[in-house]
Amino acid sequence: MLYWDYAAATPPYEDVVKTMEQIMKLHYANPSSLHRAGSEAAKLIRRSREVCAAALSVQAKEILFTSGATESNNLAIKGAALQYQSRGRHLITTEIEHPSVYESCLQLQRNGWEITFVAPDCNGMIDPERVAAAVRRDTVLVSVMHVNNEIGTVQPLMEIGRLIKSVNPRTLFHVDGVQGYGKLAVDLKGWKADLYSLSPHKIRGPRGAGLLYIKEGIQLFPLLSGGSHEEGLRAGTENVPAIVASSKAVRMGGEQRESFYARLLPLRDRLLRFLHSVPEFVINSREDGAPHIVHFSYPGMKGEVFARKLEELGMAVSTRSACSSRLAEPSRVLLSMGKDVSVASGGIRISFGDSHTEEDVAALEKALITAVRALKIAEGGMK
Repeated sequence: MLYWDYAAATPPYEDVVKTMEQIMKLHYANPSSLHRAGSEAAKLIRRSREVCAAALSVQAKEILFTSGATESNNLAIKGAALQYQSRGRHLITTEIEHPSVYESCLQLQRNGWEITFVAPDCNGMIDPERVAAAVRRDTVLVSVMHVNNEIGTVQPLMEIGRLIKSVNPRTLFHVDGVQGYGKLAVDLKGWKADLYSLSPHKIRGPRGAGLLYIKEGIQLFPLLSGGSHEEGLRAGTENVPAIVASSKAVRMGGEQRESFYARLLPLRDRLLRFLHSVPEFVINSREDGAPHIVHFSYPGMKGEVFARKLEELGMAVSTRSACSSRLAEPSRVLLSMGKDVSVASGGIRISFGDSHTEEDVAALEKALITAVRALKIAEGGMK
């Protein structure tokens, strides 16, 4: 089985697995405990914080560890909204954000906050001017993802951040960086980002740990109570093995970013050329998108049906974000781009990893043609 769902989860590096196993065996003490074993565990967390901070070119004290990017996104958005509600109760995001951002905003909306959802263009791009036009005196936060998790569009964060701050310097800027880190350059200072979320299991790290960059001076309202862990922002005993293993994945992801990009871009471009040659397919990804995501649709065919046929042929693919892939309704992202229901219901996402080769792409192309032919025959038989 060839795995084409790296945007959902990645196989951890062997060094990451070994590190996590070693920490679980040797450093099981609670890092809040006063004895030596607890102090050693606490030192490991401090060192991990320094490693992640160095990878992002920020200060160690600006790194907060969470259980994953979903928690990081929830804390960034709800924590900022609750902390700064005296400034106003207005937030801005886009119609194509990951569910952990989009639904956090909907939850706040149901509780009295006003949310502006900025629509993308037909290619999934967010216009910085439209974001800036929505910023008001009472806008507490703007949240825009770096790379769209479904179609791979790279958003113009430098311009978005600049315009936000030029309209209202007090408005916070949050970036969901889950699909960008390790694939594209990250410039938190250049983006004028105040908050940035990261998920190690998207970069061959472990599940169960996440990261939130919080710019010095920014305060967030804690969503979890019950202890002084993580400077009082995130109560609960720290997951030391996952945190240490995550810091290794973050470091390795940063170091290997350029080689990752150079390796995957030709594979993505080859697949895009092939997809353009198949008349049954509609391409939803931009040519200048992220190097690891290609999204297309087979209009009139449910994405789930096509994905199952590909799995029968030895190809594991997805239809959209893993957090939404089991939903029956059409893709919210594609509908926001103006795609019709048949296109939005027939999407397939291919996401590459560093193990893929030209031979793998050739095998995928062959499977795609076989799947189209088989489904057309089956469809004709039903008629």
